[in-house]
Amino acid sequence: MINSVIVAAVVAALIGGILFASSGSDTTDSADSTTTTAATATTAPGESTVPTTAAPEVEGTSACPAADGSSERKTTFDGVPKMCIDAAKSYTAEVETNMGSFKLQLDAAKAPKTVNNFVFLARYHYYDGLTFHRIIKDFMIQGGDPEGTGTGGPGYQFADELPQSGEYQKYSVAMANAGANTNGSQFFVITGDQGVALPPSYSLFGKAIDGTDVIDKIGVVPTNSDDKPNADVVMKKVTITEA
Repeated sequence: MINSVIVAAVVAALIGGILFASSGSDTTDSADSTTTTAATATTAPGESTVPTTAAPEVEGTSACPAADGSSERKTTFDGVPKMCIDAAKSYTAEVETNMGSFKLQLDAAKAPKTVNNFVFLARYHYYDGLTFHRIIKDFMIQGGDPEGTGTGGPGYQFADELPQSGEYQKYSVAMANAGANTNGSQFFVITGDQGVALPPSYSLFGKAIDGTDVIDKIGVVPTNSDDKPNADVVMKKVTITEA
């Protein structure tokens, strides 16, 4: 019983590691409050304040990139993506880093909006050159922030596609957020039991199927007191394959 209490306390203290602050275009007081609160949670694990959430856009407006990856790089958008994928097809993402490569199997059937978003950003080369800015051993590796601070995003937010309790596994990939329906570009890969024990509050959209040794290696790099790697772990390129 004591061990269960300790594990629960550790997980609660680490949940702040997968919160982020949206850098959307809103300039209202509530948006400013969200940014401030979530940034605190990102830099101080254990922050329990839930940020004010933004209403997700209902219909996508941003044009789809070329499926062959030939589109020029874009890092900001004026709205959520249009539906660019076929949920009946299979999508994988190869993430090439400066520490090796790993491959994600994306689950378009269970999380079509989330997979569509990841594919959309990858085909626009959004992730190329970004870092895994937050790493916590036995918990997760988090990346996809153009600011590299945990406060950045693509300029829009979209709605959750949440799993059932107990569905997270080691090497699952899910979206970081600043509260309900605030998904953007930041994502994380679970690397240990503390991540598996997370509550189902983060959109689950796939799992690593190859290169898990690389994920393990990234998951134990030395970090500072804010869980930021001492040396950058860079996503050099993310390549989508559709079948």
